Amino acid sequence: MMLLVTAAMLTGAGVPPTPSAVPADDPFIWLEDWTGPRAMQWVEAENKATEAALQGDPRYAGYYRDALAIASAKDRIAMPMLIHGRVYNFWRDADHPQGIWRYTSEADYATDAPHWTTVLDLDALSKADGKKWVWKGATILDPEERLALINLSDGGEDAVTLREFDLVSGAFVQGGFDIPTSKQNEAWLDKDSLLLARDWGEGSMTKSGYPFVVKLVQRGQPLSAAQEIYRGAASDQVGTFPMLLSDGSGNRAAFLYRGVTFFGNETYLVTGEGVKRLPLPAKSQLQGMVQGQVLIQTSELWESGGVTVPAGSLAAVPLQALEAGETLKPQILFAPNARQSIDGVAATKNRVILAINDNVRGRVLVLTPGSGKWTSMPVALPDNATIAIASATDKNDNAYLSVAGFLSPTTLWALDANHPAPTQVKAMPARFDAQGLAVDQFEATSSDGTKIPYFIVHRKDMKPDGSTPTIMTAYGGFEIAMTPSYAASTGKLWLERGNSFVLANIRGGGEFGPAWHEAGLKTKRQIIYDDFAAVAQDIFARKLSSPRRLGIYGGSNGGLLMGVEFTQHPELWNAVTIQVPLLDMVRYEQIAAGASWVDEYGSVSVPTEKAFLEKISPYANIRKGVKYPTPYIWTTTKDDRVGPQHARKFAARLKDYGLPYYFYEDTAGGHSGDADIAQGARLQAMQMVYFSRFLEGE
Repeated sequence: MMLLVTAAMLTGAGVPPTPSAVPADDPFIWLEDWTGPRAMQWVEAENKATEAALQGDPRYAGYYRDALAIASAKDRIAMPMLIHGRVYNFWRDADHPQGIWRYTSEADYATDAPHWTTVLDLDALSKADGKKWVWKGATILDPEERLALINLSDGGEDAVTLREFDLVSGAFVQGGFDIPTSKQNEAWLDKDSLLLARDWGEGSMTKSGYPFVVKLVQRGQPLSAAQEIYRGAASDQVGTFPMLLSDGSGNRAAFLYRGVTFFGNETYLVTGEGVKRLPLPAKSQLQGMVQGQVLIQTSELWESGGVTVPAGSLAAVPLQALEAGETLKPQILFAPNARQSIDGVAATKNRVILAINDNVRGRVLVLTPGSGKWTSMPVALPDNATIAIASATDKNDNAYLSVAGFLSPTTLWALDANHPAPTQVKAMPARFDAQGLAVDQFEATSSDGTKIPYFIVHRKDMKPDGSTPTIMTAYGGFEIAMTPSYAASTGKLWLERGNSFVLANIRGGGEFGPAWHEAGLKTKRQIIYDDFAAVAQDIFARKLSSPRRLGIYGGSNGGLLMGVEFTQHPELWNAVTIQVPLLDMVRYEQIAAGASWVDEYGSVSVPTEKAFLEKISPYANIRKGVKYPTPYIWTTTKDDRVGPQHARKFAARLKDYGLPYYFYEDTAGGHSGDADIAQGARLQAMQMVYFSRFLEGE
């Protein structure tokens, strides 16, 4: 599933709303009490009923076995992370369900059977600490690359504990940095200093639960003695976070992002004389640095120094110009056409690797700085696939690229950016039988005449009579692109049985750049839901499936999409899976990190936006007496980003109206359901039982 891209902090968890905040027409607001006893008793009862129905189905055991085998297979590709001249990897399998962090040499990694050295065992650490630690990554000290801050989550929450780790000795640093749990972001200023944004106590978090105060933390110093270097505002929709850029030429610089809105940043340079705001576009992101040139990706038109940078472009400006406060004259490194978008940027020692989507197909370019002008060279890789930058380093020009398609198992390619002729070094074995399957790309016509592309994976000999069971997904928000991928579990549990799968590239996403996203912002959002419905109707017109045989699913913002389609078009589908969703759009700003997403959805504090949110809110628009498909709604208690409250209240209203549903709330896993490999297999198997029950039967 796709996730909302920025983590947020939940404040007041487990505290029921005050009486003055309780809407008169919301009888299920008590289910917003995150971990309150009454709410959790309700969850327990609902889980028992759903487990009996879905896990008790005779198909469940086989689905779970296959999903678990895929998730824990020893011959998966160990995705690389280049650090300290080594290849690191975080790995989970049946022997290590929570995972191990390990390394090998680059030369050994290229062999068929690398010899790994484990440096951190999360299963053992969890047992020793009495926690269920979930890996949330590591922040590496640069340029030394010996020290790391390990991000550990208890059960999968976005809130993490930070612990200092020595990569050379392979152990936690005795007496080192050990930062208690919070929603927090960190950057190494040097080996003895951190820039840290976290919950510093009352008055340091925004309404959406992000920290807006950044402090300098010195080694051996208690947090209470940390020196404040910047303070945003409690009214900011997001928060303020530090980051550090470095390059292979020895340049280093620390920056701060102040998220005044979700998409609108103020960017600051941290200097010895204080913090200085930079004249960069609000809708822009720093993406790296090479040879003293700072890479900037912008989602809006940028005019500076006589240069016009189109929205969706990648540009570069000298770090020296930023430090000196000069008028910026950006160099445009890549400007997309109407059917292109940037998918990834990575700086090596001397080059920039750029991954793009070109009509929802992956391409890679290598960009080289020169005297006053950059050059671009395409990289020859398999076509009709998604290409991602798996890892790169500014210590040399080596990088790894991953390539995958709907029917093509993931492959990993090594690239020397100085001589961009990639070599395949890893290939994942096929996880399902793709013989006889085909992929087509079609276009549907939406309500305003716009062509909406979608992919369908199906049997070549499929009868065009509407009888094929089909599941369809999309995301439609936050400028996130949905592209072809090798979904092994979907292939094994669904496609192998002769069924079809559809991926819809609806507006709101980033498939075609900022304009594709902005077409569905706030009160324009109905077009996103029209796009999705139009794809379904096009499928029916082509007789690729039918309402009786079509099921849909999506998570997070995609869960909201499913909820809207459930209420607006119940006649188009026979099964709807709603995963870790937003559903109460009238109160979403009051739940978990909801206030941070006003830039995307609008706010009930604005009358026109409130009226629109009331019109589309799935929770507010369930109606008695309507024939709805029976939905499957699942969430997790540990989700401190969207929160389980939306799913609970939606299910409770269905129950109150006498409408059928399944509800399941896993007690671990956070927003992504990633506590361990067994959880992922369980959720996948339950969902496939549900789809099989409603789409394959007579």
